[in-house]
Amino acid sequence: YSVIKVKTKKVTRRPAPPFITSTLQQEAWRKLHFTASYTMSIAQQLYEGLPVGDEGRVGLITYMRTDSTRVARSAIVEAREFITSKYGSQFIPPHARSFATIVKGAQEAHEAIRPTKIWRQPSLIKPYLTYAQFRLYELIWKRMVASQMSPASFDNTTVDIQAKCPGSKANYLLRTSSSVITFPGFTILYTESKDEEEGKKSSSLPQLEKDDELELLGLFPEQHFTQPPPRFTEATLIKMLEQQGIGRPSTYAPILSTIQERGYVTKANGSFQPTELGVVVNDLLNKYFPD
Repeated sequence: YSVIKVKTKKVTRRPAPPFITSTLQQEAWRKLHFTASYTMSIAQQLYEGLPVGDEGRVGLITYMRTDSTRVARSAIVEAREFITSKYGSQFIPPHARSFATIVKGAQEAHEAIRPTKIWRQPSLIKPYLTYAQFRLYELIWKRMVASQMSPASFDNTTVDIQAKCPGSKANYLLRTSSSVITFPGFTILYTESKDEEEGKKSSSLPQLEKDDELELLGLFPEQHFTQPPPRFTEATLIKMLEQQGIGRPSTYAPILSTIQERGYVTKANGSFQPTELGVVVNDLLNKYFPD
């Protein structure tokens, strides 16, 4: 076994934009296991205001039914000042970051979901919040602050190994890869759930050079099968509704509640499964309302 090629590529990953209604519901489901309706209920409490020590009753987040990633200039300035103070100037990009709204049919009547005051850190107001209020506020706060931080940097390495089998003239190509973080950037504060899963799958490789000779210590054959698309969860169904332009930020949670209350679907292990009634209703809708 010999190394025939080592290729390292430097890549960067930018932070996600601040939450809109759909992404808040998706991430709250993935990270906190909050249903869409429960997420909106807690967000409503944070928006309407809660008693916070000497400040009295204050609204902690902006309006939570929105399809816009736009953020007020004053909030961006405050976020950048906080990042510089907390983490240092290397953790903010040279220019403030803005995000394009990509939701189909977005009205952008309200700005993104964000804390009303960046310096109101989750740890400082935790004593005044319930567990659910704190977890959701912390999620919103971290997402907003991280959105204005520097990108994370990685070294992606791919190694090609040539395998020669005794008694055979054939050579086999083996390939392995790894991703190693070189500068944490925004990930020091917040990562999306999908990035967390990718991080768990990735592992570092030993230092290898071209023409290095390797020794086979073990061979573990594995068989993999193509998997069908998984059933919808609350997060993936909301994402599909958004992509198809179905519903509005104010109706995502009621849609999910309605299909369960009417017995069209049940939930098993966090995934929706159609009931017999749901299948019949779906067939009738497709037959008489194909468009």
